[in-house]
Amino acid sequence: MPRLRSTIDVNSEDFRRNYAHNKNLLAEFREKQEAARHIRPQRDFDRLERQGKMLPRERLHKLLDPGTPFLEFSSLAANMAYDGDAPGASCITGIGIVSGREVIIHAGDSTVKGGAWYPLTIKKIVRCLDVAIENHLPVIHLCDSAGGFLPLQSEFFPDKHSAGRIFRNQAMLSKMGIKQLSLVFGHCTAGGAYVPALSDYNVIVRGTGAVFLGGPPLVKAATGEEVTVDELGGADVHTSVSGVCDYPANTEEEAIAIGREIVSQWNPSAKWAAQCDTPEEPYYDPDDLYGIIPDDIKKGFDMREVIARIFDGSHFHEYQPAYGTTLICGYANIWGYKIGILANNGVLFNDSALKGAHFIELCNQNSTPIVFLQNITGYMIGKEYEARGIAKNGAKMIMAQVGSHVPKFTIMCHGSFGAGNYGMCGRAYDARLLFSWPNHQIAVMGGEQAANTLAEVKIRQMERNGETVDPQLIEQLKQDTLEGYLEQTSAYYSTSELWDDGLISPTDTRNTLGVAISASLNAPLGDPGYGVYRF
Repeated sequence: MPRLRSTIDVNSEDFRRNYAHNKNLLAEFREKQEAARHIRPQRDFDRLERQGKMLPRERLHKLLDPGTPFLEFSSLAANMAYDGDAPGASCITGIGIVSGREVIIHAGDSTVKGGAWYPLTIKKIVRCLDVAIENHLPVIHLCDSAGGFLPLQSEFFPDKHSAGRIFRNQAMLSKMGIKQLSLVFGHCTAGGAYVPALSDYNVIVRGTGAVFLGGPPLVKAATGEEVTVDELGGADVHTSVSGVCDYPANTEEEAIAIGREIVSQWNPSAKWAAQCDTPEEPYYDPDDLYGIIPDDIKKGFDMREVIARIFDGSHFHEYQPAYGTTLICGYANIWGYKIGILANNGVLFNDSALKGAHFIELCNQNSTPIVFLQNITGYMIGKEYEARGIAKNGAKMIMAQVGSHVPKFTIMCHGSFGAGNYGMCGRAYDARLLFSWPNHQIAVMGGEQAANTLAEVKIRQMERNGETVDPQLIEQLKQDTLEGYLEQTSAYYSTSELWDDGLISPTDTRNTLGVAISASLNAPLGDPGYGVYRF
């Protein structure tokens, strides 16, 4: 494949300004991520030390194969929720390597309210199990949770995708023959008791591990019976009497060692044979990405410059380069894996939507995974484009990517607005994994457009009612709308709500996609299936 030719001037004023802006965003992201991962009140560390427990990330470090990557999901989940009381949504999830096997890891974070489950904790756990199902990845649960955060029970208990979905997903994994292991370091209370109970294997630590549907306080309140934690659901009860657990361990280190030994007995997954060549580092420096991405969401840039700094050798075979030019389509490699790329270079017109739909079909024909690089303002609107059928052309693109049988991955590189988010495989469209850069913004439309639209609607409403249009009222409406959008369109808000699988730095995109694509090959390919295309 030919190598892309970069036209970026790294000494230009625009490049230096963008570079400084994006490096500041990265520093802010790193600071927030460090706090979410490691900063806790000292009393929480002291409590775990008294209990003889390791920190959650210490357990993770000992479980993973030395020197292997861990692709963490949603490290800043809940960063703008619950007054900051649930960093990381009180759990750790991601893809790692244990005993040579790619696995999903779900670990309760007992430094946060004893590992209590908030509504967003549930959402994060359900999502990681969805990833396991979609990619046929075994799951290791590191259990240490005080159970549901009861003041918010109505938000995490009754609905389809609430706490019950965790156990439904576990049952689905078992039905599919995908293995699960639980290492019980602390309490598994109420619904949490089903995590080890629904696992194929489990190990429980004597003295600190416990599994019960109702803890001692609830038992006393409900039945009047007084019982200790160990008597009710400790290691000896469950490994020698009830059979709920399989292996007792005297220490956390021993539990992890037993767990690694169990995983080593599992048959490695047979991956489907994706086309793969020898990996090659990008020809251009990935650090240039910080100077390429604009400091303003409304400014455009050439996505080819981004492609040149992420994919192998900066090589790119562009498909239909002279047609539908606001959507770049073509083939490249990443860590050797052959992939198809759809990348936005502007608003999606009729021709670019048709080009995208056709290219997606070609990727499916060739069993080529697809990477979407989003910087999209939406599909083009207006009388001319509606007359030419922009709605049905956009629908074709959506139909093609929903009907895909190849793995899809999405990187939110800049803006994501309107229905363009849908055509470019936004969150609702089952990307195997979706990650965002810190500069990312997302909304149904831009803040200024929303403010002006609402102002216009208000003006017409007042005129219909015979009211005098108050310019100050209209201006206040615009300001309130803009302020709301400023918060809710930010990358931190979207990742807090788990609209993505986490924020990553632009220079980490290559490795992130490499791990993600490798993991996706564990799930066999189905057959592409399409609905009705409106011609």
